[in-house]
Amino acid sequence: MKEFPDFMKSKSNHISSKEQNTEDIDGYFYEGTDGSQMAFWTCYSDRVSKKHIHEFDEYMVCVSGQYTAVLNGEEFVLNPGDELFIPKGTEQCGKCIAGTRTIHAFGGKRIQRVERRLIYKKCG
Repeated sequence: MKEFPDFMKSKSNHISSKEQNTEDIDGYFYEGTDGSQMAFWTCYSDRVSKKHIHEFDEYMVCVSGQYTAVLNGEEFVLNPGDELFIPKGTEQCGKCIAGTRTIHAFGGKRIQRVERRLIYKKCG
């Protein structure tokens, strides 16, 4: 497969660009009743993500392409099928090559859902 199936890419689960640590990627997420989340991203060009720290554990798996995670300054190269556990409080950033797809599970709320509201104006 070259991309995630359409049923996984519902507009209501799309990750806002404000929530991304990397430019030119597309992502979607699902949320558990306990507040944990799963997200999956597609990287459309070679990119580097911003350094960041989560207050919860993270698990990731590389589905296609190559993702290099940098955890506290140490590099971990992930190829398809490779998994990585990132403990909470770890400074991290990463590099992806075009075509990379990854799936992440977060032990907390990483992504804020964007509320879509209709605004009605009075007629007349």
